[in-house]
Amino acid sequence: MYAIVQNGGRQLKVKQGDTVLIDKLGLTPGDDFTFDKVLFYSDEQGDVRVGKPALDNVKVMAKVAGSANGPKLIAFKYKRREGYHRKKGHRQHFGQVRIEGISAS
Repeated sequence: MYAIVQNGGRQLKVKQGDTVLIDKLGLTPGDDFTFDKVLFYSDEQGDVRVGKPALDNVKVMAKVAGSANGPKLIAFKYKRREGYHRKKGHRQHFGQVRIEGISAS
């Protein structure tokens, strides 16, 4: 059983027991979180549901596991023969959630 959910402009394929990174929401570890925007659902019996654009009767429950940082990205600007260069780094903050279950009615 798996589902495709949308969070923060990204689509994630999740199944029970997975740990995924989502946009940081300011939740503390141990809080419950529900993905309401489920785009696709499939189970072991072959039941497949596709949303237009989202499914109303499918929910994905998760528990906040903590926070994490993404990879370091470097933005480097340079102009030749001008003596101009700028180096700037960035690390995105993510929330880490563990998928507890997928319920479909």
